[in-house]
Amino acid sequence: MSTVTFSQTHSDNAWIKRLNPAIELSTPVSSVKTLALAGLSFAVKDNIDVAGVATTAACPDFAYTPASHATVVANLLTAGASLHGKTNLDQFACGLNGTRSPYGVVPCALDPDYVSGGSSSGSAYVVATGQVDFSLGTDTAGSGRVPAGFNNIVGLKPSRGLISNHGVVPAARSVDCVSIFARDVVTAWRAFQVAAQFDANDPYSRSLKLRRTPFSKGFRLGIPRDCEWFGDALSAKEFERAVEMAKKLGADVVEIDFSPFRLVADLLYGSALIAERLEVLEEFFERTPAAVIEPVYSLLSPGKRYTAVDVFRAMTRLKTLSQQAMQSWADMDVLMVPTAPTQYTIAQMQADPIELNRRLGYYTNFVNLLDYAAIAVPSSIRSDGLAFGITLIAAAGSDWSLAELGLRYHEQTGLNLGATSESVKKAQMPEPPAIDTGWVRVAVVGAHLSGMPLNWQLRQYGARLLQATTTSNSYRLYALANTQPRKPGLIRVAPGHGAEIAIEIWALPVEHYGEFVALIPSPLGIGQIDTADGQQVQGFLCESQALEGAQDITDFRGWKNFLSAATA
Repeated sequence: MSTVTFSQTHSDNAWIKRLNPAIELSTPVSSVKTLALAGLSFAVKDNIDVAGVATTAACPDFAYTPASHATVVANLLTAGASLHGKTNLDQFACGLNGTRSPYGVVPCALDPDYVSGGSSSGSAYVVATGQVDFSLGTDTAGSGRVPAGFNNIVGLKPSRGLISNHGVVPAARSVDCVSIFARDVVTAWRAFQVAAQFDANDPYSRSLKLRRTPFSKGFRLGIPRDCEWFGDALSAKEFERAVEMAKKLGADVVEIDFSPFRLVADLLYGSALIAERLEVLEEFFERTPAAVIEPVYSLLSPGKRYTAVDVFRAMTRLKTLSQQAMQSWADMDVLMVPTAPTQYTIAQMQADPIELNRRLGYYTNFVNLLDYAAIAVPSSIRSDGLAFGITLIAAAGSDWSLAELGLRYHEQTGLNLGATSESVKKAQMPEPPAIDTGWVRVAVVGAHLSGMPLNWQLRQYGARLLQATTTSNSYRLYALANTQPRKPGLIRVAPGHGAEIAIEIWALPVEHYGEFVALIPSPLGIGQIDTADGQQVQGFLCESQALEGAQDITDFRGWKNFLSAATA
């Protein structure tokens, strides 16, 4: 393990890698879905893969260069957004303060003497300062919410599994969420609508029926009966103002016993559940301990001493507390808490990094463990110039309703957006998706292409064309013998030993995915296909034994090109 001495803090610390030029989709398709984010710029936390760009997780010795984009990055690029770089974070997403990185401290955008919040520190900073329109963070214990609260921006923490974690370095895989930062709720929601797609490559991906109705007048708003401020009277005063603003939105305020939620929060780092943090990192920790900075090493290394029995005991304890917390929901529809109880200076955090970081997670750590959705929204600017934010929390699947409530709350604050001079404006919340199921991206190469004989099989299940693109150069294409209608076979080969083959990527409702796959005859099947622009999608591949009597048509670079040449 190593100790890092931090020097000056400046905005450059927010970036680990700037991309110039920005990464954009090379072959956009003219469809509403594809262009949903056209003109918007974004950044991603550097524990999220971008093809051809090193992923460091703020640990240079851990760095690797992925061949493909994370699913969520591919989805956003496909929708027309441009990627401007990768941002700094608390190492291995372990921390809520933004000071735990060998790439430097990321300061608060409103006051550089104070912490920015973490672990998604850089992602929040570049949004708050207007450098990009939105950004991706990750949220296990509050990393997508605490930085939003400190930097006067919105942090949308979706229901677990709605946004794929494929291509994201896990912190605690079973509770990790990719989060979205933006200066306003509508921009965050636009990005969420594109990002939230079922992904069979993520074992925790799932589809949820989203609540489609707003929290109307008379909704029951729970707040903690006894709030903990760690001596911060200014935050306590601002929360009182927040409660009054919520009442103006029609809330009936109910005080609840917060102790079950607090006890759940303690389990994340104070029980055998922390062992999950080492699922991916254990070998690296053993092999390269000096590469892990303090206090990250000291926080995560206890995970090695727990037994499987300890883990099951912790899981049972979590279930018990979950049942107790559930009783509070009989009295409330939404839970509102301070995003953080207080904010510390960088010097204070470095002098007491464990205890002060623990305090920042007082109102966040329990959310993912209990499978809730949440959105952090700016509330006010304190008399000392620091931002104060609140977080709205409800059951999984309440994402749209929480965002709609958060939009109305944010509008009445009259605040500036982030650290910019632009003020919050009245806006219309986009309608929830017409179809609230997840989607699977499927690449087709032959008879299922647009205008081809089997394309109707996709359309009958409500599939939508997302993109016309090509595979990477790791594929060869064959015209199979004795097939009706005529079909090609796509075979994976070593990189550089094939060609970029024309494909189409379609979005298929997840509830019909199994039915569609059942229609595929042998020797064809579904596997993972790498695209030229770094995506990984489900797609048609062929068994090698089917090549007997087949014609190698790779030089045509696509099935339609081959058919046109054959007809001519």
